[in-house]
Amino acid sequence: MEELFVKKPIHQAYFQLALPVVFGMLASMIYNLADTFFVSQTQNTALVAGVALCTPLFSFMLAVGDIFGLGGSALMSRLLGQQDTKTSRHVSSFGAYSAIATGLIVTALLLIFEQPILHLFGATTETYRYAAQFYRIMALGATFIIFSLVPSNMIRTEGLAKQSMIATVAGTVVTIILDPIFIFPMHLGAAGAACATVIGYALTDIILIYFVRQRCEVNSIQWSEHRLGGALIKSILIIGIPASITNLMQSFGTALLNNYLAHYGATQVAAFGIASKIYMIVMLLIVGFAFGVQPMIGYNFGAKNFQRLRKTIDFDMFVEAGLALVLAVILMIFAPTIVSWFMAQPTIVQAGSLLLRSLLSTTPFIGVILVYTTVFQSTGQALGALIMSISRQGVVFFIVIIAMNAAFGYLGVVWSQPISDLITFVIGVGFYQFKFKPLLVE
Repeated sequence: MEELFVKKPIHQAYFQLALPVVFGMLASMIYNLADTFFVSQTQNTALVAGVALCTPLFSFMLAVGDIFGLGGSALMSRLLGQQDTKTSRHVSSFGAYSAIATGLIVTALLLIFEQPILHLFGATTETYRYAAQFYRIMALGATFIIFSLVPSNMIRTEGLAKQSMIATVAGTVVTIILDPIFIFPMHLGAAGAACATVIGYALTDIILIYFVRQRCEVNSIQWSEHRLGGALIKSILIIGIPASITNLMQSFGTALLNNYLAHYGATQVAAFGIASKIYMIVMLLIVGFAFGVQPMIGYNFGAKNFQRLRKTIDFDMFVEAGLALVLAVILMIFAPTIVSWFMAQPTIVQAGSLLLRSLLSTTPFIGVILVYTTVFQSTGQALGALIMSISRQGVVFFIVIIAMNAAFGYLGVVWSQPISDLITFVIGVGFYQFKFKPLLVE
């Protein structure tokens, strides 16, 4: 680990850690696009909208998994930088079993409160039936999805990013194969798309458990090592909860946007469902780079190697902003063509292109926001992590979308997210300069 995190040239270590995560994200991106494509081929606008309305549900499950996955891996990185492998083993085992228990609780709560949750997501009489089909299967599979976030993040703290990628890609490939089979020949519709997703995550979990048992020197899933002291649990939660809130705010932001768009018709909701999946091409890639390098940031912070830490952060910002800019420009140019691949209806193409271009307009700023977020998480800066988590698609977005809708109607709703991105970027710059950057001064 020391060879990778400390001695290897920064650009080589960066890409060795980040590229497998990016490839895993690419696999997820391909699945998201394929899933949207297959669902769209039903040519049932209500079904497409119903599945799109459940996007916050998936984000919610990822958010719950992040409590132990990102919170635990951030703590493990710092502990490994301090050469404390014994405590690191207990952190990994605690995270795994906590995720399983939490997943079972989430399943029960989601099934009990199905109706109010789906109405909160924006389901209407027209879309509820299809949304419920997707929702119920995803709720039953919550444990598989939540658990996957723990070993996939924690084994990267040992430099095993490639193994994490293999598990992710394998599950995604199976999901893509099963998706059209369940939707069309088996006539399961929205439920078929959800079944394919859950089965894919179950396979990912099996492979991750295998790597933990066979390849990891520190990570553990031994029940005898799951106990953890209160101070260490607190260390996981003060970073894991803000990381979770980031995804919860994504769920909240998507649900809020869906609710506002629903006032303008199911066509707008369906168009946003398509546009958001295309938008994820950029988002998944920059998220992959940001979180791929997180173990190196945490390790060097724990080892108090601030000079290397500063250089790593600077290189990360260059990659994030540059990549986001290039991809955003390309997708904005070809937005109508790409949207038409999913649904060629003129109203869908027009609405989807506008929504896609608005979302893409601030992606370079989002890249920098992600760098700040991962730095705050990896170094235990709980306040900074919390501020970033509740801003972009949470408190700031809530205020902006209300004001923009009141002032400009539909166009105000469309451009509310980019404005929120810019405000969050300014907040991130301010906190980084005030709280964190002094640590990196030579």
